[in-house]
Amino acid sequence: MSLLRIRKPKTRKGKQVLLARESQLVENARFMLLLEGRKCGGDVKLYMKDLQQLRKPLVKVLSRNNDISPFEDPSSLEFLVQKNDCALFAFGSTSKKRPDNLVLGRIFENEILDMVELGIKQYKALSYFKIDKIGTCVKPCLVFNGPKWSQTDELRRLRNLLTDTFQKDKIEAIRLQGIEHVISFTCTEDMTILMRSYKILLKKSGQRTPRIELMEIGPSADFSIRRSKIASEDFYKMSRKQPKELKVTKKKNISHDELGNTHGRIHLGKQNLDKIQTRRVKGLKKTSEQKHDSRQKKKNF
Repeated sequence: MSLLRIRKPKTRKGKQVLLARESQLVENARFMLLLEGRKCGGDVKLYMKDLQQLRKPLVKVLSRNNDISPFEDPSSLEFLVQKNDCALFAFGSTSKKRPDNLVLGRIFENEILDMVELGIKQYKALSYFKIDKIGTCVKPCLVFNGPKWSQTDELRRLRNLLTDTFQKDKIEAIRLQGIEHVISFTCTEDMTILMRSYKILLKKSGQRTPRIELMEIGPSADFSIRRSKIASEDFYKMSRKQPKELKVTKKKNISHDELGNTHGRIHLGKQNLDKIQTRRVKGLKKTSEQKHDSRQKKKNF
């Protein structure tokens, strides 16, 4: 149930804001809300700043501290995310029981869909690497290493959540020179998540395909999974449901070859030859000149 009381708009701008918050056939780019708990310092504070740089411009930040416990009472968190019109959130806090605590999650229908609590074991910020960085709006290439990502439901949802966290706009095509940034996630045997960020360098190789080198630019983090709250299969299936208007209807008897040509097959009914008109009409009769010419040709042969 929505925590915000929806009022009838009194102005045209207010009506546009409410219409923008409704469900749409093609959703806009998802914003991420960054907020801090009662105490937030150390590595988790640095990570929140770097996450803001990686998510720009699709990010909103709340500067004040918030007395929120996401796993005990998520209502306040859902209220803030809905109020700021965001679909993702990152909550950073630190305490004696859970130092350098990071909670990543996403919202569907104003309710928390998935939420994972990570502990930062080791962290190197962007400022630690004294090298040239990439541009602000560069879209990263995400790589997930290790077979463990597909072994349990928790890790599968975490992989999907990390994809939503670091993915920006959806693109239809890419070019080789446009791939400049790669973020790697590795799941080790002891369930430690290794996050590494690299800049892709294209070097000369003497061939048409360039030689690729990776240069670490940060941030670099080691996470441990503490707690998780994943949605049920029914709720998760509902969030992935696509409207019927976007589904491509399959056209019968149409195929495409490797060159992109379209081929169609036409089915004709049974032809009744008895009904074919064979009566000669006046328009098809030969004129006297044509008859004379045909006689002359026969004589010549």
